[in-house]
Amino acid sequence: MKKIIVACGSGVATSQSVASKIQNMCEDEGLSVDVEAVDIKSLDSIIDQCDIYVSIVPTEGLDIKVPIINGIPFLTSLGLDEEFQKLKDLLS
Repeated sequence: MKKIIVACGSGVATSQSVASKIQNMCEDEGLSVDVEAVDIKSLDSIIDQCDIYVSIVPTEGLDIKVPIINGIPFLTSLGLDEEFQKLKDLLS
């Protein structure tokens, strides 16, 4: 099972919303994933424990060595199909 981390400023509202949407979309596609919402301050210490990072806030200065997906389309639905396809490609 692949692990996806979504981070925002507090790890409560925005990242939780995006994480839930990604989880539901993946389940609808029959993809087994574990999606976790965290605050950006925690990201540096847990980024090595995930397979994919979904970015909502800027991450300058962080050393991220996993694939990064843009989380904004999961909030706005603008470009959602394309970004979800990128995520699915990384999961396969």
